[in-house]
Amino acid sequence: MNRRTIFFVVPRLCARASLFVFLIAVLCCAANAADEPNFVFVFSDDVNRDSWGVYGNPDCKTPNIDRIAAEGMRFDNMYCTVAMCAPFRQELYSGCSPWRTGTLANHSKSVVGTKSIPHHLNSLGYRVGLLGKTHIGPRQCYPFETMSGKGNHGFIASTKKFIESCQKNKKPFCLFVASHDGHAPHTTGDPSQYPPDKLNIPPYWLDTQELRGNLSRYYAEVTNFDALVGRTRELLDKKGLLENTVFVVCSEQGVQFPFAKWTCFDNGLHIGFVARFPKRIKAGSVAPQLISLADVAPTFVELAGGSLKAPDCDGRSFVSVLDGIPDEINPYVFGAFTNCRIIDNRRRIYPIRSIRDKRYSLIYCANHKSLTSNVTLTQALGMLDGQAPRGSKGRIAVSWVKERDSNPRAAFLVKRLFHHPQYALFDRTSDPYEEKNLAEDEVHRATFERLKTALHARLEALGDTDPIVTEKKIAGGRKNQGRKKKDKRKT
Repeated sequence: MNRRTIFFVVPRLCARASLFVFLIAVLCCAANAADEPNFVFVFSDDVNRDSWGVYGNPDCKTPNIDRIAAEGMRFDNMYCTVAMCAPFRQELYSGCSPWRTGTLANHSKSVVGTKSIPHHLNSLGYRVGLLGKTHIGPRQCYPFETMSGKGNHGFIASTKKFIESCQKNKKPFCLFVASHDGHAPHTTGDPSQYPPDKLNIPPYWLDTQELRGNLSRYYAEVTNFDALVGRTRELLDKKGLLENTVFVVCSEQGVQFPFAKWTCFDNGLHIGFVARFPKRIKAGSVAPQLISLADVAPTFVELAGGSLKAPDCDGRSFVSVLDGIPDEINPYVFGAFTNCRIIDNRRRIYPIRSIRDKRYSLIYCANHKSLTSNVTLTQALGMLDGQAPRGSKGRIAVSWVKERDSNPRAAFLVKRLFHHPQYALFDRTSDPYEEKNLAEDEVHRATFERLKTALHARLEALGDTDPIVTEKKIAGGRKNQGRKKKDKRKT
């Protein structure tokens, strides 16, 4: 309950009775104030969920993230809508789909009138802070108290300062800690703990020296992020706040390697997400429900004592899931990708849309007769014509193209990188890496038609009936605003 909404009246009784009623009211008010949880949401930048130990990674060390999962809940079916930084963050903070906020493209800003977590929690008496990477806008849509920090030490110092200020002013708080770890170029952490030749290569990638070298440096950043998670938990514990804090760790969208970020494949949209809140979450529990990133905002608002529902947002609260109730939250989650405003592809029209239920994925490419491309593939695209573009050394996709004539697996993956069918249906139970297209399989005809109908109905409701037309409008719109950012890693 929000303490600002607590009212009590002391009737005209004798002095003792009046004092008794007054004390009861004060105690109730204090109890309600103590029940207001704090929120700390720590997330990395471009990290595959399967890079965490809790999701089965055999190499990358994430003991602190794994501990949060053991003390709380692991989410197995959490998805974002767009596997790019700016759309991801604005969906997280607003609880609205990128179609509604106008942020399908990267480096985009939300339409005027968009409301976000700061608006909703400020009205409930909270202070709402954002530490680290922003990549959102405009300010009136996301009025966070913003802070900065350099490295894990700087992040912890800023977190400590914010928390102590909230404690001094007796204010509940919500803090988002947005690390850069995971985003290329991978320069933090200690890659020596991950010798490239000792790594296990996930089966959806081709094993090349270029991949191994990049993976070593990337894992170093993931482990560096994990250390930040551990230090943040320790700080909350020392401040006596850990047990009354909803502590969340999130991976953001997939890594900047092929078939992950800048795609609608599972590795791009599937989120690593663990939450600790012992007052409501049973230790070691697992959430199998299909949950959208937009569901986070209404969940936080409900836990804080408020309400955020349609038509004011697109997400749905999953507080019942935290309580262990087997409610289904969403029958489907949807995805989107656009090349518009991405480096080297700013005006390229190649829209991808997707729909998922718990078992199947359907990916729709409106411009399927053309070749796709994104930042991870730009250099390799030139290689298809026998060229060796400048800056291609060390590029993962380039190393795959070099092997396609002698390696059937390389040939398959290169074709999959650049050639998308109009529709691709995948059964993630038997094909978790989405490599066998079942769209024309008669055995799966009913599933295909069901998902196709649901996807196009959703796109029609969103005003995105023809994604090519949608993206021509994006490409012809305002210029990329990301160029003004000083942080070169914000791509």
